[in-house]
Amino acid sequence: MEIKDFLEKLVAVPGISGNEETIAQVISQAFEPYCQEVRLDRFYNVYGRKTDVIKEDMPKVMIAAHMDEIGLMVVDIDEKGFIKFTTVGGVDPRILLAQEVEVHGRRKLFGVIGAKPPHIQQAEDAKKAIKIKDMAIDVGLPYEKVKELVSVGDAITFISPLIELKGQMVTGKSLDDRAGVAVLLQTMKELDVLRFTADVFFVATVQEEVGVRGATISAYRLEPDIGIAVDVTHGDMPDAPKDETFPMNKGPVIAVGPNMHPRLTQKLMDVAKEYGMDYMVEVEPRPTGTDARAIQISRRGVPTILIQIPLRYMHTTVETLNLANIKRAARLIAYFIASLKEDWKEWLSY
Repeated sequence: MEIKDFLEKLVAVPGISGNEETIAQVISQAFEPYCQEVRLDRFYNVYGRKTDVIKEDMPKVMIAAHMDEIGLMVVDIDEKGFIKFTTVGGVDPRILLAQEVEVHGRRKLFGVIGAKPPHIQQAEDAKKAIKIKDMAIDVGLPYEKVKELVSVGDAITFISPLIELKGQMVTGKSLDDRAGVAVLLQTMKELDVLRFTADVFFVATVQEEVGVRGATISAYRLEPDIGIAVDVTHGDMPDAPKDETFPMNKGPVIAVGPNMHPRLTQKLMDVAKEYGMDYMVEVEPRPTGTDARAIQISRRGVPTILIQIPLRYMHTTVETLNLANIKRAARLIAYFIASLKEDWKEWLSY
């Protein structure tokens, strides 16, 4: 399956934090042709195990990218059948008005988040941002029918399919971090044509958006020697700070900072230079908001690196990225794994 087709499939499947069962099944099926073993745990983290040359004392490598997406959840239904909601993950209230959504009740319901048109607004209202508590979802049904089909706690996802732009760019919802899951699948394909001596676990994690919980569980379970987190970072866009964003056509971004192991990160950069692979560097002086944060401090500590894909308009329904960077990130990770030789432990000392 081509990267775009796989991403298109992933984006179409709902999976807000805490409701990842369906997307986990889709990912599990995609991993199976490329792994010797695929399994799910009770929280729906997906583990794909891949080995090649087996030797004693070879490293166990965990590569993680999260499958969950931001979304909404039902908190009430008013007397006219309008659905009140709260957020799951970091949803910017400014994007909500006029969004199309799907309410996952006893059956799926299409809905819209409407707004009072300017014609009937008071002048002072037009100057104010609308708060989430003042918004509601309209599914077009009366109270009795909505109450029959929808319950408090039901998940709500945005409707925003993957759309192809020009220059290998695509846009849609939940590319943070379904793009990382695509990197995992592409890395498996890259490893099929390489020789490597490592026990590699590809983990599609859950609940990253609400506190890197899936990575906490899976890293503790696997107890890897090396951790690799794959996520997104901010792509360049109008008016954004230049030192906090990255061009969309210059490869993946390697993070440096206390959350990442310095010698292991340098080795990753050395591999990129050896094979002429483009990359950029992001300074992360604090714990990152990625799975790397959980992997690094699991059990006795795991030397961890972080590779990121530049993404515009993060946590919106029009997240935008360059498909070429998914291939570049996957190739870099695959060649890094292939570079793990008998001296791999020496890389991990300070």
